[in-house]
Amino acid sequence: MAKKTDPLNVAVIGLGMGRGHLRGYHAYSRSRPVAICDTDAARLATSGAEFDISKAQRFSDYRELLAAAERLDLHAVSVALPNWLHAPVTIAAFEAGLHVLCEKPMAMNADEARRMLAAAAKADRTLMINFSYRFNDQSQALKRVIDEGFLGEVYFGRTVWHRRRGLPKFGGWFGIKQQSGGGPIIDLGVHRLDLAMWLMGNPRPVSVSGAAYNVIGARLAVEQNKTFDVEDLGCALIRFDNGATLILEASWAGLSEKREDMVTQLYGTRGGIIQRNVGEGYEFEACLFSESHGSLWQQKLLQSATTGRSAYEEFVDAVLDGREPIATGQHGLDVQLILDATYRSAATGHEVRIEPALGVE
Repeated sequence: MAKKTDPLNVAVIGLGMGRGHLRGYHAYSRSRPVAICDTDAARLATSGAEFDISKAQRFSDYRELLAAAERLDLHAVSVALPNWLHAPVTIAAFEAGLHVLCEKPMAMNADEARRMLAAAAKADRTLMINFSYRFNDQSQALKRVIDEGFLGEVYFGRTVWHRRRGLPKFGGWFGIKQQSGGGPIIDLGVHRLDLAMWLMGNPRPVSVSGAAYNVIGARLAVEQNKTFDVEDLGCALIRFDNGATLILEASWAGLSEKREDMVTQLYGTRGGIIQRNVGEGYEFEACLFSESHGSLWQQKLLQSATTGRSAYEEFVDAVLDGREPIATGQHGLDVQLILDATYRSAATGHEVRIEPALGVE
């Protein structure tokens, strides 16, 4: 295992989304990418050349990479694969004695997520979920003021990611339920759901009433002879054990105003906050709302106290420093329970109760 003063040797499995992981590890002084894995030979060659990873450190099968862990002096892996591979590859990595940063969603369902947690506990290794929207500047600044008591008790929130048109790789695995687990709720909604719950202090979910629609996606699938059997829009009302409620909305397609619309807003007994994307892009702004001496106030975040910290740095630091990461596997399971309940509620037309998300004994 790496010493605290040594770089953490990391491999990235999956070089689609994983290229961002590779770039993050390469840019951080405490980590060192030592291997990559992808079934696409062109991706392997391109990433290998860009990040100076030799042919002997490139793998087309994750099992071969894990078998070479000792030779590579490998300490950790990023699992950046399609959703249906998250659980089996993560569990195999733990069995090889490695720490894991897994892409969102944690798994296809809560049962898989529980098995991942159990494997991490058995191996005594770190499991972090890449809930990347916790790590932008506005999110970090909001978390600090909320933790200092600015909101008081949060009782209501709304968290949204809508796209006017954005069906990812239409006809591919994203739109096939057996491979993705669902549509925009599990793909986009997972980000906004995790962000809201984290800002709220991770209350325990107790029930969900959800709905899901496949209107535009179904039409396009017929017109283009593609497979698409997930929702193109979904929503949920989530109740927590402290009495708070949260509305979740996510879509890949809809007759909406903005190309991309991302909003997370929380209402508390002492104040309110909002984080939203600027215009239709991926830059964000944050505002605080309060009442003082009978007057209503609004403050806009102009500059965060910290900048530039990434999920990859957090993962590396947590492993090397022997501490729990900010985005834990248990947080991933809590989110997964809500996703599962949303889909069950949408299918049955009834509210779904959530049993307590017990930790691994």
